[in-house]
Amino acid sequence: MTDTAVAVKEMLKAVADVNPTFMPADEKAATLLAWLEIESQVAELRLRVMSAAGDVAESEGFHSTGTWLAHHGRVRRADAMADLRLAEALDRGLPVLARALREGAVNLAQARVVAGAVGELPDRVGQDVVALAEAELVRLAADHDPKELAVLGRRILEVVDPERFEDEERRRLDDAEKRAQEKQRLRIRAVGDGTTRISGVVPDAVAARLATYLHAFTNPRLADGAVRRTSDEQSDVEKNGFGHGVNRPRQLAEAFAQLLETVDPKRLPIHGGDATNVTVTISLEALTSGLGVAALDNGVPGDGFDRITAREARRLACNAQIIPAVLGKDSEILDLGRSTRLFSKAQRRALLLRDQTCRAEGCSIPGTWAEAHHLVPWSQGGDSDLDNAVLLCSRHHHRAHDAAYDMTRLASGDYRFARRT
Repeated sequence: MTDTAVAVKEMLKAVADVNPTFMPADEKAATLLAWLEIESQVAELRLRVMSAAGDVAESEGFHSTGTWLAHHGRVRRADAMADLRLAEALDRGLPVLARALREGAVNLAQARVVAGAVGELPDRVGQDVVALAEAELVRLAADHDPKELAVLGRRILEVVDPERFEDEERRRLDDAEKRAQEKQRLRIRAVGDGTTRISGVVPDAVAARLATYLHAFTNPRLADGAVRRTSDEQSDVEKNGFGHGVNRPRQLAEAFAQLLETVDPKRLPIHGGDATNVTVTISLEALTSGLGVAALDNGVPGDGFDRITAREARRLACNAQIIPAVLGKDSEILDLGRSTRLFSKAQRRALLLRDQTCRAEGCSIPGTWAEAHHLVPWSQGGDSDLDNAVLLCSRHHHRAHDAAYDMTRLASGDYRFARRT
């Protein structure tokens, strides 16, 4: 085999200076596919040698051929170990897959998927079923890329042994759900720059439910024509990434914020003797001016969520389920919450009938996804009645409380937002 490797290297030297730019298109296409097959054939040969090279690693004191190759070949250890696992799987009992890789009928990425799918089959299905699954997946590889092949691989038992599939699928899902319950984790860590990192692993059913809730908030923003903007607003899109200009992860983050603000705390478990709540402590001067900062307390010491801007506190006081603790000059409590600040369900229904959509000029996000905004701020004594209310989507509601924008009522009843110069 060493002689073959030397011969191949010499042949490659012969084309080292070839410029493919001037090749005809059909020749380029044929060459690309031919070399893809050759790569697969070379990979299979390397894996075949790798599976038999345990003595090489042992002679130099390495734990495995994978660690030896990572060191001498200067490749990532994880990649070398993945190659070793595939090599051992091919050597142990995947003759159809090994032959297909050797002939260039499947590529290395497809081979990993097929080996993984076959390896996931439980021993109780028997070797005859395993062999059928291997052969069928190799056949499917002729028409499917690795991603599609992985989907097919998860249901291969349904194809090769449909009578056994339902029982095995039930077992697999039972095991998966048990593992999900054991592995689920959620971490919330304040970064210290005004953001908090939330990371977690949750069961699929929980993730699906959360995704459904978030899609309810993001779908209107994705629909063509759902948000019509003025030229000034379009420039904001380019600068700030709102609406169509925003990437999917940010859309989901914004939707997550909206979801939490619309959750009814009365339906949450009792927390510390009262309905679950967040208390915002702010001075009267900061609340009325919108300048300064407010202290944030969710009743859990050490979480690190301790400051928000006065502007955000005003917006939350307008529509979110928080308890504002307003302090005077000597830190005496002037007001500890006003439950009447929130619009009732009946008022919300009346607003929806009247406004139907967000009433910002050019915005047609449905009113069911909008928030009820106090035209005269709650912090300035504004009442929670229909004459003092308008439906605004989350984006425009933020602008209504942003000192950088003026909000003007138009003859049509819509509201125009203009950046102050």
